[in-house]
Amino acid sequence: MPRDPAGDPAADSPIIAVRGLSKIFSRDGQAVEAIKDFDLTVCEGEFVSIVGPSGCGKSTFLHMLGGFERVDGGDMLIRGRPVTGPGPDRGVVFQEFALYPWRTVLQNITWPLEIQKVPKAERTAIAERLLAQIGLGRFRDHYPAELSGGMKQRVAIARVLAFDPEILLMDEPFGALDAQNRELMQEDLQVLWNATRKTVIFITHDIDEAVYLADRVVVFTARPGRVKAELTIELERPRGIEIKKTPEYARYRNEIWDLLRDEVLRARREAE
Repeated sequence: MPRDPAGDPAADSPIIAVRGLSKIFSRDGQAVEAIKDFDLTVCEGEFVSIVGPSGCGKSTFLHMLGGFERVDGGDMLIRGRPVTGPGPDRGVVFQEFALYPWRTVLQNITWPLEIQKVPKAERTAIAERLLAQIGLGRFRDHYPAELSGGMKQRVAIARVLAFDPEILLMDEPFGALDAQNRELMQEDLQVLWNATRKTVIFITHDIDEAVYLADRVVVFTARPGRVKAELTIELERPRGIEIKKTPEYARYRNEIWDLLRDEVLRARREAE
């Protein structure tokens, strides 16, 4: 269960409710079910990781929740209202860094605030506060080409946080990073989440990453994607990297792989 900054359990207040969701694509003139009869409820302030085999509909679900893909069946509600398109209540972080190369780090972070007509002094103050939180204050006037991959993704996350969305949708945001930077980014995200307590939906192929970050891990079946299982991760917060060395962590990791392995093999057979 998510916890508030004082450490008390957060009240159960669903912010996302998905019931009977379905998504169908047309491929070579044939209908392909990406998601079928999918149900999920997420409470405010909860960090939910979603894992599943390649092609199971994880990213499709995230894009539907972000308002970029239409819903073909069922209900997808945020605070009781249907999702009909993108909105300022949701911020999306993709695997690609998607920074503007002609803008400095500071200017990339302030961009969504410029769109919202936030006064310059206010948006600069917000960006500088976020740069301090992500440890990139010295790089405020650098351009993306001068940054490492991990630094670029920190800037991308800060840009989303700048306009203060209620919900963060993260689609394998660390998938393009090397192993060392991926571990460091996981730690950075823990710190940011502890500070902001945003509601987070986090898509990943990495079981260790899912367990380390989440309050709850949702396991998808092979296509069409459904919920095979949900596991509440009862590891103490805030979590340091040392928690990965504990027996409890290993137990969660192994349990999720046991649930996932058959689905990965089924997806592989269907792709042959």
